[in-house]
Amino acid sequence: MSSLNASGGFISGVTSKGNKISILAFEVANTIAKGANLFQSLSEENIQFLKTEVLHSSGVQELVSTDMKELLRIAAADRREEFDVFLREVIRFGNLCKDPQWHNLDRYFSNLKSEFLNHRQPRGEAETRMKELTTLAQHTSELYHEYNALDRFELDYRRKLEELDSLNLPRKGEGVTFLHSDLKQQRKLVRSLKKKSLWSRNLEEVMEKFVEIAAYMHQAILEAFGSDGRTLISDDPAKIPESLGSAGLALHYANIINQIDNIVSRPSSLPPNMRDTLYNGLPATVKMNLRSRLQTVNGKEELPAFQIKAEMEKTLQWLVPVATNTTKAHQGFGWVGEWANTGHEFGKGTATNNNLTRLQTLYHADKQKTDKYILELVIWLNRLISILRHKDHGSQPLPTRFPTQKGTVSHSQMPRTLSLNYGTKTHRIQLSQEEQNLLDKTNGRRLIPGISKSQEFSVAKKKGSKVWALCKSTGSSPNREMSGRQNLDHPKANILDVMDGLDSWY
Repeated sequence: MSSLNASGGFISGVTSKGNKISILAFEVANTIAKGANLFQSLSEENIQFLKTEVLHSSGVQELVSTDMKELLRIAAADRREEFDVFLREVIRFGNLCKDPQWHNLDRYFSNLKSEFLNHRQPRGEAETRMKELTTLAQHTSELYHEYNALDRFELDYRRKLEELDSLNLPRKGEGVTFLHSDLKQQRKLVRSLKKKSLWSRNLEEVMEKFVEIAAYMHQAILEAFGSDGRTLISDDPAKIPESLGSAGLALHYANIINQIDNIVSRPSSLPPNMRDTLYNGLPATVKMNLRSRLQTVNGKEELPAFQIKAEMEKTLQWLVPVATNTTKAHQGFGWVGEWANTGHEFGKGTATNNNLTRLQTLYHADKQKTDKYILELVIWLNRLISILRHKDHGSQPLPTRFPTQKGTVSHSQMPRTLSLNYGTKTHRIQLSQEEQNLLDKTNGRRLIPGISKSQEFSVAKKKGSKVWALCKSTGSSPNREMSGRQNLDHPKANILDVMDGLDSWY
């Protein structure tokens, strides 16, 4: 702070007596955790990892951009945005200080750029300050958990006393003594952690370290990315592609990708509603293009299941990690206590796990590009499920109505026999109408073996009527007359066609 004292007016090494941080300790620790993550992301190792690995990864190249200058501008803008969030919190804490020298720090931070023309702050000094703060934050994390435990102990003790009072019993006994002993030990632990954590520190003491760290991080952003780390504003906003993050769709798309990956990993053993859930969650543009694409796919040569999986894996191998990172990023610091559950320890994070950047998620992914990949995956998935279903049930569909000389007889109206084996002979016993009715009740509606409830088909009452899938999309999608009926001997039972009311002749 000596250099800052000369130009900015801060008094180094002299901390006036102010108010204890007290209950604000958890908020301050949250800010420290954010600052520590940003500080580590600006290390030489992590900047090198960003430029050589992240920006050249398939996910970034396929979904964001192949222009390295543009990618560097995006990365720099992300760091600057994180830094601005950190600064706003530091400024807020400064305004809460008793010492007026920490008030209105926004004026000082706005002049940071010119300060570094005369002085370059070494990373080592700022790193020492950050370690001091993170140590306090770790003790505060322990305090956070033990405080919650203390609440539980006090609640249990009060309930025990209320129970004894309601029974007109004395407040004595082994149970009460045991609970009271645990409560005393927990209170002692909490008092100890308060002394070691941010709770007992003055806010002014922490502010001096905050300011020094903020000054270094501003300098590090400039050194890592050049310029001022701000986004290049286009003259024509219409040319800026819509990203999933700006549209608030990053997490939704991550869920869709993970659903597709789960289905591909076990396509023959799925929950009944999993495919319906996937289809209903698809983006509108994907659904719109899916119908026409499925009709053209029907005429293509069928590939074996392993080959279809191999084609899908070419995309999933780089797309799924991006979706997984997106889910992790959304589990970040949503409220003041979540930082305490991350187990963050300064200096032990790596570039690939604890310091996820937006470019490693779907935040900056181009929506149109992502829609294209999801559409291709869903089409491949449709072909995979169709092949596996035909493999399980054969190429001939199981009829739901049987032709007779007098017309069409439903499955329940067919005469039924019961086969009994005695050694090498088989005897067939004709079932009575009462036995047939009992059998119908036992079987329920499951008239087609191997077909789940989500794929059951209602039997039409009139001869020659169409049978449509019973799914959520039925009724919302129009019934379409097919240009030419498929050969009834070899229909293609595509699950997504069935969902959307297409190719459903049986």
